[in-house]
Amino acid sequence: MKKVYSLIFLLLFTGAAFAQKQGIEQAYVDRLIKTLSADDMQGRKTFEPSSEKAADFIAKEFKAIGLKTLPGLSGYKQTFTVNRIKPGTPEVKINDQAVDPGKVFIITDQPGLQWQKSGGAAIDVVSIGAQDSYSQKMGELMKAHKNTLVLINPAHQDIFTKYRNYFGKGNTSLASTAAEQGSLVVVLHETAEPASYQVKVTNQVQTSQISNVVGIIPGKKQKDEKVVFSAHYDHIGILKPVDGDSIANGADDDASGTTAVITLAKHFKKQKAPARSLIFVAFTAEEIGGYGSQYFSKQLDPEKVVAMFNIEMIGKPSKFGKNTAWITGYEKSDFGKILQKNLDGTQFTFHADPYPDQDLFYRSDNATLARLGVPAHSISTDEIDIDKRYHSVDDEYDSLDIANMTQVIRAIAQSASSIVAGKDTPSRVNAAALR
Repeated sequence: MKKVYSLIFLLLFTGAAFAQKQGIEQAYVDRLIKTLSADDMQGRKTFEPSSEKAADFIAKEFKAIGLKTLPGLSGYKQTFTVNRIKPGTPEVKINDQAVDPGKVFIITDQPGLQWQKSGGAAIDVVSIGAQDSYSQKMGELMKAHKNTLVLINPAHQDIFTKYRNYFGKGNTSLASTAAEQGSLVVVLHETAEPASYQVKVTNQVQTSQISNVVGIIPGKKQKDEKVVFSAHYDHIGILKPVDGDSIANGADDDASGTTAVITLAKHFKKQKAPARSLIFVAFTAEEIGGYGSQYFSKQLDPEKVVAMFNIEMIGKPSKFGKNTAWITGYEKSDFGKILQKNLDGTQFTFHADPYPDQDLFYRSDNATLARLGVPAHSISTDEIDIDKRYHSVDDEYDSLDIANMTQVIRAIAQSASSIVAGKDTPSRVNAAALR
C-alpha cells in the first residue's frame, strides 16, 4: 500500500512541478481564448472586419509581452496583397463544338484567358481517364503551375462537380506570385486528344490586403537560426443559422492554437535569452488556402529555420486521453522524438497522428515550410474523425477543456526547450518525397 501511495504522490508532485516550472497560467489562457472566440469576433473570416479585429488583438498582446518586430516592419502586422478572382462565364469549344459552361471550371489568377490550339501561349493538354486517380492527377497539375487544358472523362463526374462547386466561386492568389502561376481550364469531356480547342473567359480581379501577425525574440549564440511557433487566427465567419446561432466562433479551430502561440511567447520572453531566435506568428487565410503561411515562408531562408511548431486545435483532450497530443508527419523527421525526450519525467506524451487517412500533415500551415525541407509539424488533440463541432456554429468556448489545453501548452513549452536552447536540431524533412 505504501508503494501505491508513493506512486500517487510522485505523479501528483510531478504534475504540480511541471505546471509550476512552466509558469503558464490557466487564467491567462482562458482570457485569450475567450476573447478570440467571442461572438463579437464574428468568426474571424478573412477579408472581413472581424479578421482585422482579431489581428489587432494579437498585435496588442505581442506588444504587451515585449516581442520585437520583424526587421523591415514598423509593427507586428506582416501585410501582403492577394488577388481575389471572380470568374466570368467560360466560352469553350472542343473540336468546334461548344461545351456547356456547367461542364467547365477554371483555376487562374489572370484577368482573362484566350487560348486556341494554333498560336498564342504554349498550352499543355492533359486528359484524366476513367481509370486514373482524379485527385492525384489534379494535385500534380495544380503544383506544376503550367497553362493546361485538362479533359476529364465523364466517369469522374461526381468529383469533378465537387471541384467545380469549390473553384466556381472564385479563387485567391498571392499577388507577388502572379507571374509564376499557370492556369488550368478543366473540362468534363470524353475527347482525350482534341483536334482543336478554343477557350475564352473574362474575370473580375479584386486586390486586397491581409495580414499575418508576427513577433520575435532574438537569439544570442545562434541568432541566425529560427524556431517558429505558429497557428492560424482566421476562421469561417457567419454561416446559415442553426437554432438562432450563425457565428462559427472557431474556438478550437484555431483560437486554441493562436492562444497557445501568444502564451508561449509570454513564457519564453520571461526566460533567459534563447540561443536561437524565436518567431511567433498568427497566420491569416489558412481556411481559404494557406496564403498567410505561403507569404511568410517566402520571407525566410528555409535553411535557417530549424523547426516549426504549428499548433492546430488543442482545445479538447485527444483520443489518447488527457495530457496527450499528437503530431502530424511524425515519421518524416525526429522532431517528435526530441519533444518526447524533453518530457521525460512528466505525465505528458506525444503520439503519431492517429488519422493518416485525413491527410492532416498537408492540411495546415506547416505544409508550406515542410515542402521546403523544414521539420515543420502540426501539434493537435482534435478527434477529427468524430468532431461534429468542426467548421460549425457549435465550435464555442464552452465546449473546450481549458485545464487540459493549458497542460498541452505547458508540454509544448517544455518539449521545445532543447531546440530553443540550441542543443537539439531536428532532422530535415525530405522535401523531394512530399507531394
